[in-house]
Parts: sequence; structure tokens; C-alpha cells
Amino acid sequence: MSHDQIQQPPTRILDGHVLPAPGVWDIDPGHTDLAFVGRHFMVTKVRGRFTDVTGRVVIAPQMSDSSVEVTIGMASVESGSAERDDHIRSADLFDVERYPTAAFVSTSVDWSGTSGTVHGDLTIHGVTRQVPLIVSFEGYVPDPWGGHRAMFSARTAVNREEFGITWNVALEAGGLLVSKDVRIEIELETVLTSQ
Repeated sequence: MSHDQIQQPPTRILDGHVLPAPGVWDIDPGHTDLAFVGRHFMVTKVRGRFTDVTGRVVIAPQMSDSSVEVTIGMASVESGSAERDDHIRSADLFDVERYPTAAFVSTSVDWSGTSGTVHGDLTIHGVTRQVPLIVSFEGYVPDPWGGHRAMFSARTAVNREEFGITWNVALEAGGLLVSKDVRIEIELETVLTSQ
């Protein structure tokens, strides 16, 4: 559907809050940041991101009936070090040859005002686990090309070992080289494609 075929307003007021109008909002991969943060040597924060993120957010008339589907190209990982990225892609960690994508598919939404929890199945490394995403609607803007954009932020934390990613090195002073717990932070920009 082209932008000029979208007849309804791109936003609405629910309980005094501006929210996206019902419709299909496709993820804009070029303006989406899906980052992960772990610890190296139990102290240093290491941040990485994925540049290949696609999917859609389907906003329902009732926000609690909305849904999300996201696919992540695991080979698109960038952490600021080519050597580290190669190791992350290797069979030690993400094993992108065997598991080229990860996915999140929502199963339920608890929403109030401009934020909520999106519960869903996260599949990484061939293993699926239920994960809650804490989500906020950050706002709407019309773009210069006649499109409608809605922005969301989301965050969660996972234990990578629960997804079968168990590689590590024990440190002489105690602890592990790479943390088990990984924080996931998402800045998502979507474009309204149909209503």
C-alpha cells in the first residue's frame, strides 16, 4: 500500500495518550538499533549490535491485542572489533553457519498508557525461550516522503546459557571471561504500510 492510500490518521488518543493508529508498521532496518551488552573479564561492558533486523509491529484497536514479529540476521553482528565479531559468529558462540537467524514472536501484550510488556518466544541458536520485553512508545513523526513513522524502545535481559551458548573461559582470579547475563536494548523505528 502506498503512503497516499493510507486514509486514516496515523495516530489516535487512547486514555489521554497519543498512540499509533491500528495497522501494520514495518520495521525500518536502517533506523533500528538492536544492541546487546555483556561483561568481559566480569568488569568491562562490551556492547554489540545487529544491523540486519526486519519484521513488523501490528497495532490492534486494543493495544493488548497487538503483535510483534522480528527476525535478526545473526551474521550482521558488530562489536567494534572484527576479530571479536568473527569469534561471536563462530561455532563457539552464535554459530551463524547453523543458526543464521534469531527471531522474536510475541505471544501476549500487557499495555497501559504509552508502555507495557510484550511477552514472546525468543529463538536464538535453535533454542526458544519465553522472554518479556519492556516496551515504550516513544512518539510519531511524519517523514519528508509522505510516510508515517512510529518509534518504540524495548529492553530485556537473558542468560545466554539458556539458549545453548555456553562457551567461556574461567579466570584465575575467579569468575568467567564472558558474562552469562546479557542485556538487550532496542530502538525501533517503524513505517506504517497498511491500515
